[in-house]
Amino acid sequence: MNSAADGKQAASYEVDSEALSSKIKILVVDDEMSVATMIRFLLTRAGCETQGALSAEKALRLVQMEAFDLITLDIGLPGMGGFDLYGRLREIPGLEETPIVFVSGSSCIENQQRALDLGAADFIEKPFETQDFLSRILSLVEETATA
Repeated sequence: MNSAADGKQAASYEVDSEALSSKIKILVVDDEMSVATMIRFLLTRAGCETQGALSAEKALRLVQMEAFDLITLDIGLPGMGGFDLYGRLREIPGLEETPIVFVSGSSCIENQQRALDLGAADFIEKPFETQDFLSRILSLVEETATA
């Protein structure tokens, strides 16, 4: 996940994201600082603007202040968990159609199924391959922008 080759792969996605009409804004919600930082680094290298939240409460504050094109969400957040946060985000005007992707190490089939049943755009298991992660995230943003 953290190799030099991964950094080179991330850089190759800059051209794809520049094809969109404006800078992609992504909110990364993960309680592990190192994971949130790594995800934000990859997305920034791919040409996205990112904000990070280490808790559900901070995520809720950020979405009230800014619009995001996509949200990545961990399941195992302290306090309000990821599934509960997902429900709260969907209740906020303007976020009903925003793609939300669960990115979690809690990868049992029940969690994946629950995320998709709730309406999540995708479920990406940690650890992930950089190229696969970026491809899936940027494809969702592009699909939403052209819909």
